[in-house]
Amino acid sequence: MKTIDFSLDGKVALVTGASRGIGEAIATTLAEYGAQVILVSRKLDALKSVAEKINAVGGTAVPIACNMGKQDQISELFKEIRDRFGRLDILVNNAATNSYFGDMLGADEGVWDKTNDVNLKGPFFMIQHAAKIMTETGGGSIVNVTSVNAVSPALFQGIYSITKAGLISMTKAYAQELARAKIRVNALLPGFTETSFSVALFSNDDIYNYAMSRIPMNRHAQPMEMAGAVLYLVSDASSYTTGTCIVCDGGMLI
Repeated sequence: MKTIDFSLDGKVALVTGASRGIGEAIATTLAEYGAQVILVSRKLDALKSVAEKINAVGGTAVPIACNMGKQDQISELFKEIRDRFGRLDILVNNAATNSYFGDMLGADEGVWDKTNDVNLKGPFFMIQHAAKIMTETGGGSIVNVTSVNAVSPALFQGIYSITKAGLISMTKAYAQELARAKIRVNALLPGFTETSFSVALFSNDDIYNYAMSRIPMNRHAQPMEMAGAVLYLVSDASSYTTGTCIVCDGGMLI
């Protein structure tokens, strides 16, 4: 008998932003460890491709399109989860946007609203909906994917960094409020990771070299290197862990 249990057999997990990058890596890993995974992002076709790969190797994945910036779509998503699955054990809030790259003095209200709607407002109501289901079925685990930018804001990514800092505070507030319902809420802070989301940073030599100069391990991460931390946080291996942040950044924040 294993004394530390990473098994997710019988669990239903929802991963947002699951069509690529870190979200796809997380969803694939949770499926490998036995969870039935609900894949969510704006574009259904991209989700179907991920679901096909997971299902082809014996996992179980179901794609559902939902825009995290649209409250009516979030409500419909959880109505469908209730109807189709009857429970939700794991929520990973991974979807995010960083649509503005520039100084904050040049940002307009539209940029502020879009970034906040997806990165902060969306996760807030995702947790609200998920917690209501989890409370009815005995508890669950929630992970918010934030960023090292939440602790050390990146140049020209001020608004994005602000929303990610807010997500850490949200993690702690919800962890405190939901603990008695046996719902744990934690956060993952990825560092410099190679994804299509960060392609602009990787294509600029000055930015890339500056990032490398701040990372003791002297390399960037791959999406799958984030998935193990999430597996720990959503499994019974972390049964006494809530309100915490796990940093996966190659040592950048040391």
